[in-house]
Amino acid sequence: MVTHIVFFKLTNPTTENITVTKAKLLSMDGKIDLLRHLEVGEDVIRSERSYDLALVTKFDSLDALQAYQVHPYHAGEVVPHMKSVCSSVVAVDYQS
Repeated sequence: MVTHIVFFKLTNPTTENITVTKAKLLSMDGKIDLLRHLEVGEDVIRSERSYDLALVTKFDSLDALQAYQVHPYHAGEVVPHMKSVCSSVVAVDYQS
């Protein structure tokens, strides 16, 4: 199993922008069959070092994670939205 965790810092982290962006990430559910787990969390601490949203996804293999990266819905719908609203994105991928 491969876990893919991504943190997103929004350029303009209003309640509306966070809600819309969270919904965009969650919209992958059912559209990308490679996803074994999809979870999106909103930061509740709001400290200076916090990111606004966290995405946690799980895949069967590294090949499945790589296929997800170029999946038409992810690459064509989700990534462009995230690039348009984020000032910073960091990720960690690990096997368990």
